[in-house]
Amino acid sequence: MRKLLIPGVFIATLLSGCASVDKMPFVYRIDVQQGNVITQEAVDQLKPGMSKRQVKYTLGTPMIADAFHADRWDYVYRMEPGKGEVEQKHVTLRFKDDVLVGIDGDYRPNPQPALAAANKPSTTVVVPPQERDEGGVLTRLWHWMGFGEEDI
Repeated sequence: MRKLLIPGVFIATLLSGCASVDKMPFVYRIDVQQGNVITQEAVDQLKPGMSKRQVKYTLGTPMIADAFHADRWDYVYRMEPGKGEVEQKHVTLRFKDDVLVGIDGDYRPNPQPALAAANKPSTTVVVPPQERDEGGVLTRLWHWMGFGEEDI
């Protein structure tokens, strides 16, 4: 029995060192994304006086809808990359009589989203005029015989 005790303790000590996977080189860790993706553009669309249904259409179903606080919705986003810093954002919406009255958290609505959109550089695409397709062999034969496009 004593012969197995010392090797057993030694093996247990070695295996306990594998618990800290974060520090082991060449170990792949996946990115873990949880919750509602929250963007400033989506929060800018929120206006006081919106109904719960309109808010749900804009931001999606809240991550936390507390049964004890029915007039409070919490949207939480957490991104834990395999390597790097954890990013966590949250937005709390408050309602009164099913109408949006307050927004708290990491994102605040921009008071002038139209002005912010006007400052963004716009891209103008110029489309050259299209040349008319002559058509196939039968279309050209039809035109050669003297019939116009109206007859096709």
